[in-house]
Amino acid sequence: MEEISVTRLHELDGVTVIDVREPDEFAGGHVPGAVNIPLQTVPDSLDRLDPDEPVYLICQAGMRSERAATFLDARGFDTVNVLGGTGAWAAQGLPLEH
Repeated sequence: MEEISVTRLHELDGVTVIDVREPDEFAGGHVPGAVNIPLQTVPDSLDRLDPDEPVYLICQAGMRSERAATFLDARGFDTVNVLGGTGAWAAQGLPLEH
């Protein structure tokens, strides 16, 4: 599992960002373009992910996304955990979608 900062994620274009927070957290503000797949549903959502493309995982602080990355890595996905999560993203003043 690779790890990157929110600043580095913000510099990337066209990547798949999966937000593994709960729907109410996601609705409160998320990285633009992120798709919400709550951590509990990741095992049942593998068909929504492209195994040939890196998957950038984010949560609120980085713990849940790390768990999702570990799970997906074991199944052959190329995962990238976003350090600090949405909390760090917001703290840096980066744009949020609602």
